[in-house]
Amino acid sequence: MRKLILAASVLAFAAGTAPAVAAPCKDAKGRFMKCPTVAPKATKCRLNGKFAKCGTPGAKPA
Repeated sequence: MRKLILAASVLAFAAGTAPAVAAPCKDAKGRFMKCPTVAPKATKCRLNGKFAKCGTPGAKPA
């Protein structure tokens, strides 16, 4: 019984001293990295009322 209580207290202490939030983001190689603060916003462009590539001459961001 004493070993069980000792193991439980060691486990509780280890869980309390660990960082509360680990970086959940991974890069392409699977290594942990710092998460980007703001996700890049995808831009869509329109040309004559239809979606088009933003590099197309005359296309405007929608």
